[in-house]
Amino acid sequence: MLNTVYRLVAPRRFEVAFKDIDLNGEDVVVRPTHLSICHADQRYYQGSRPQEVLDKKLPMALIHEGIGEVVYDALGEFKPGELVVMIPNTPVEKDDIIGENYLRSSKFRASGFDGFMQDNVALDRDRIVRLPQDIDRTVAAFTEIVSVSVQALNRFARFTHARKNVVGVWGDGNLGYITSLFFHYMFPDTKLLIFGTDREKLSTFSFADETYLVWDVPEGVAVDHAIECVGSEPSQKAISQIIDLINPEGTISLLGVSEYPIPINTRMVLEKGLHLYGSSRSSRADFEKTVELYEKHPEIIGYLSNIVGAVVEVESIKDMTKAFELDIHKSMGKTIMVWNK
Repeated sequence: MLNTVYRLVAPRRFEVAFKDIDLNGEDVVVRPTHLSICHADQRYYQGSRPQEVLDKKLPMALIHEGIGEVVYDALGEFKPGELVVMIPNTPVEKDDIIGENYLRSSKFRASGFDGFMQDNVALDRDRIVRLPQDIDRTVAAFTEIVSVSVQALNRFARFTHARKNVVGVWGDGNLGYITSLFFHYMFPDTKLLIFGTDREKLSTFSFADETYLVWDVPEGVAVDHAIECVGSEPSQKAISQIIDLINPEGTISLLGVSEYPIPINTRMVLEKGLHLYGSSRSSRADFEKTVELYEKHPEIIGYLSNIVGAVVEVESIKDMTKAFELDIHKSMGKTIMVWNK
């Protein structure tokens, strides 16, 4: 089966390539229907990664957040037309200790090999998870980033001590919103505080107990544990404030990605006996847990629809460029490509 792949060959330039899909194997062929652009895609598109990285990675099809409909399954486990979420992390080995998303040998779509900007995608059958047929597809398109938050919260449950009376989330962007929302449902008995820099964005966190501008936190506010969803250079100030406000022996979950090293006040980490851990990407189990929460709490989809920033119908390379350029200038929200290829 001849397949069309839309690869980024240089910053801001897509080109068509052709690749054969073997229909005699055990892969499931999925036709993407809705794709979501993330910051990592933009760093490649804009050429903001170091040149040596671009030289190594490109040409490459972008996008690791997406859903689609099954086209073909030689084994018949999946029926044509079934709606599925595609899992970008692709492990090549199993480890009894290290999760599939942390194994250095694992491959990740749109970061080393082709992502979902294709007419059809051949996936290992354990790299897709069924979705409810009636789900809002513009929201389901970014299930991957939701699963990253779920991964971090599963680890939060493992690594934190029993006192979880008050937890703070730093960051009022997409990741902060998603992580806070799922924290609310996964830890309903914990008081949830949000710390951000944009009053309008903070107003959307209606499920939280309190929201604060980071420069206007009342005296006496403290948290048992904290989750950092800021990333980049501003994460330095966020982590510093977390260390100031967290109670002794608390745990700090780091989710924000930075291209550069971030200084941390290790003196106070030592004095307070703090625990820091990082989370990145997600596993199949996290996708399954995410879909389970979608089904158990259908109102989650309504909350997530608040961060759908733009929806772009894509039928050509010109439309792909339009979507990425539009995404650059948005203040918040996810840009979704309706993949009419």
